[in-house]
Amino acid sequence: MTTDYRNTITLEPGKRGGKPCIRGLRITVYDILAWLADGMSEAEILEDFPELESNDIHACLAFAANREHSLSAII
Repeated sequence: MTTDYRNTITLEPGKRGGKPCIRGLRITVYDILAWLADGMSEAEILEDFPELESNDIHACLAFAANREHSLSAII
């Protein structure tokens, strides 16, 4: 089952340069993906950023997977 990220990932032109953010927060999808890539666990991210929820992290992964799929369709 794919996580529906449309209500979690927000785009606001004046916030973080218009990058995809989590629920209007100043935390970007890139931030979360970078933390995961650096080896942080979901539990560590949630502990460091209590305003985040587990679903937020899953939404970032679904968003990234969808972008990857969209890019591969272009090539």
